[in-house]
Amino acid sequence: MVDQAKVEELKKIAHRIRCDIIWALAHAQSGHPGGSLSATDICVALYFYALKHDPRNCQWEGRDRVIFSKGHVSPLIFSLLAESGYIERSELRTFRKFGSRLQGHPNIECPGIEVGTGSLGQGLSIAVGVALGLRMDGKPNRVYCIMGDGENQEGSTWEAIMSAGHYKLDNLCVILDNNGLQIDGWVEDVMGLQPLADKWRAFRWHVIEIDGHDMAQCMEALDQAKQVKGQPTVIIAKTVKGKGVSWMENQAEWHGKAPKPDQCREALKELACPAEYFDF
Repeated sequence: MVDQAKVEELKKIAHRIRCDIIWALAHAQSGHPGGSLSATDICVALYFYALKHDPRNCQWEGRDRVIFSKGHVSPLIFSLLAESGYIERSELRTFRKFGSRLQGHPNIECPGIEVGTGSLGQGLSIAVGVALGLRMDGKPNRVYCIMGDGENQEGSTWEAIMSAGHYKLDNLCVILDNNGLQIDGWVEDVMGLQPLADKWRAFRWHVIEIDGHDMAQCMEALDQAKQVKGQPTVIIAKTVKGKGVSWMENQAEWHGKAPKPDQCREALKELACPAEYFDF
């Protein structure tokens, strides 16, 4: 049973993160809002509940590794890093600007980024290698890989899934942001994945299915993943693309299109963000 006070604390953080996402997009007038907003809750539970990390020492040997295979959700990634203390929140103003550390996809110039990502279907392969290397070195660190559901259409992803199951990488946890949409439309229309959970199970993974916007479920899933032995875990988090901004929700057009300034103000109002977020 999770601590209800912690649940409420994480909900408040998730609210700030969503405000930061829109704020960064407002300054850049470029970026990916839909998947950033859908993955916010489960990633807040990861960073502020389950993850072992030290923002003051990015290379701490005891840290867990986080690999954002869906690297295009950089508005979310950098907002998480700002809230955690890796970077100053004011740096979000530089998102996607020339010379900034905060680009459209994460790169290792930014503190807290383990590997540059963005080419979909490759992140899990990297995560499998990292997890295997940590185990060979006798390290207790865990590896978390955040993926989009569209990545499950990639052959390289299934090679990685098969490898992780074969090597019984119980230090590896995939967080699958199952919002059902990709840039070209509904995932099931582009290249159907169902029955998705059964496919992961067939590749020898422990599967946890949750509501990715229920903070208590997110926390419980991350706790459960740590207890699983002898196989890797995938948390299939059912989410809503664009969650929190009604006119973005379940709309494929907001996969990679930033809202215009007036739309950003509308989004910030709907999210009930503080006045300081309107300074753009």
